[in-house]
Amino acid sequence: MAPIAVALLGGLLAARAAAHGFVSQVKIGSTYYQGYDPTKYPYITPAPTVAGWTDNNLGIGFVAPDQYQNPNIICHNDATPGKTHIPVAAGQAVSLLWTPWPDTHLGPIITYMANCNGACETVDKTKLQFVKVDASGLITPGSPGTWATTNMIANNNTYTVTIPKNLAAGNYVMRHEIIALHSAGSVDGAQNYPSCINFAVTGSGTAKPAGTLGEQLYTENDPGILFNLYKQNDNYPMPGPALFTG
Repeated sequence: MAPIAVALLGGLLAARAAAHGFVSQVKIGSTYYQGYDPTKYPYITPAPTVAGWTDNNLGIGFVAPDQYQNPNIICHNDATPGKTHIPVAAGQAVSLLWTPWPDTHLGPIITYMANCNGACETVDKTKLQFVKVDASGLITPGSPGTWATTNMIANNNTYTVTIPKNLAAGNYVMRHEIIALHSAGSVDGAQNYPSCINFAVTGSGTAKPAGTLGEQLYTENDPGILFNLYKQNDNYPMPGPALFTG
């Protein structure tokens, strides 16, 4: 095998060994949509056209809390918009299929929607205002207890979100994220794994809730970010803005 090929293969294997996960597919009804694969698509020319945002994340790593005021927290490292979108009706369920997630990386799963007010394929991510539409954290109290990620793993690494039924029609970016808390007992120990996907929402809803800029969603010292997973936990302070329930 040529030296360049050996080096590339070694890099890919090392990246996968350190990997945690990303959204590989989206399922609505009986239809599957491919997500962006950061381990393969950078080596394909032209890359497949998908609704998932492109990111510079070969190692499938995380965004640390010291990057919360950096654009990387919005849709992961150096993310750029997906080149198409997925049709969905307000009130419809969207299943997000993650690559295999380690059962030690416990934490919440949070989903946001941001109206692009135009085409999401060309939107400026720093202008997007995100509305929290779904959040699940501690399920069963304990040390460490049962978490949203526990249930996701048990459900074949799949998490299902319902698009709010009263959400106004339009083009939206979904920001779907796991926050792993296994090292969150110290500052900058939490691990954020955001994925962004473009959706075209249809329906007769009228709600246009105010959102929060991606770089203002969290701070390093939020109670749900700086969090000791291994003490007895009876509740979990969900980080981020309030949940929209429209």
